[in-house]
Amino acid sequence: MGHTNNSIVINAPYEMVFDISNDIERWTKLFGDEYKEAKILKREGNKLTFSLTDNEGRSWQSFRLLFKDNYFAYAQKLPPEFPFRYMKIIWLYTLEADGVLMTWIQDFKMDRKATLDDKQVEELINKHSQDNLKIFKRIIEQEAGS
Repeated sequence: MGHTNNSIVINAPYEMVFDISNDIERWTKLFGDEYKEAKILKREGNKLTFSLTDNEGRSWQSFRLLFKDNYFAYAQKLPPEFPFRYMKIIWLYTLEADGVLMTWIQDFKMDRKATLDDKQVEELINKHSQDNLKIFKRIIEQEAGS
């Protein structure tokens, strides 16, 4: 099983950090050049079903549950999940004196037919997460005037 855990402190109000970071349609900017399209397919209460398309044209669907009052969001990739057997993501928001500690935790298992194994994908996700968290921080803090 692969597991990643990456965090950054964002100096902005919690409401703003949560709302902007979970605005899926903004992910084309918030995730740098990772996604060329991000769109909501369905909204049901706190559940969003959405699709993402990367810059190589690969698309997939996921759902995301927003628990704003409890300071977290949960997401899961929908079938077909290849190259993963499963992918589960939790975003935690912890209030700190200097802002909001935003933590991304991912648990996954690669499909046996995938070209990369759990460890290799873990390294890629850690690199991308650290880069992307810096973009989230810059954009959110800029909008907050921090």
